[in-house]
Amino acid sequence: MRGMVGVVTRGTTGPNRLRRMDRWIATALEAELRRADHPVVVDLGYGAAPWTAVELLSRLQAVREDVQVVGVEIDPARVAAAKPYERDNLSFIHGGFEVPLPGTLPSGSRPVLIRAANVLRQYDESEVAAVWTRLRGRLAPGGLLVEGTCDEIGRRHVWVALGPEGPRSVTFATRLGSLDRPSDLAERLPKALIHRNVPGEPVHAFLTAFDRAWASAAPLSALGARQRWIRAVTSLRADGWPVVDGPARWRQGEVTVAWPALAPRG
Repeated sequence: MRGMVGVVTRGTTGPNRLRRMDRWIATALEAELRRADHPVVVDLGYGAAPWTAVELLSRLQAVREDVQVVGVEIDPARVAAAKPYERDNLSFIHGGFEVPLPGTLPSGSRPVLIRAANVLRQYDESEVAAVWTRLRGRLAPGGLLVEGTCDEIGRRHVWVALGPEGPRSVTFATRLGSLDRPSDLAERLPKALIHRNVPGEPVHAFLTAFDRAWASAAPLSALGARQRWIRAVTSLRADGWPVVDGPARWRQGEVTVAWPALAPRG
């Protein structure tokens, strides 16, 4: 359709799939949500069912009750299927990476959050930078673009957080009981990084160092995977990796690293 930017993707989704990302967003975006005049967030490419948008609203309302979630899908049939789930502060519209066409957001505002989960996975790596630039340009000042990939039931997830100025960080999140070693998360790297997990690239060096720290922390396994993860991340930070979060996040099976340390070479 004229004006729509993007292509229809597979649209697979499921309840509670994005819980780890949502939990992180609610913390990272708390201050901005509280100060925004019109706290509007966009769930871009929510898929064949509206569950992720419904859940995002519920989780962010714990931060700001009047937050408004807009689900955006390029497939009009998916928008029609989602319409019965609309209610106060939750709507669904037809659109793509233009996010969205002028005049379609409540109050004419710009979003404080654009979440694009499992969307760019199906695009070429060469297309990512242009999409990031387009979406960042739609953010409100102080807003956040969160783009990443997870498995089908949300056990393993990796995402990039970007502000209007560009990429800021990469977060790795997992259900620790399902993890054999940290590099298992490589299969869920977002499109900008997944083909860069090769020797000579920073993300490969990071995951190699993480596996090494995980192996060194094996004696803590008797105390549980959580304590082993915390020790491994502590070792990474001590070795100079720019870990930007702290133990409160690590205990939840997360670690966030500054983007420049993992950015693709060239």
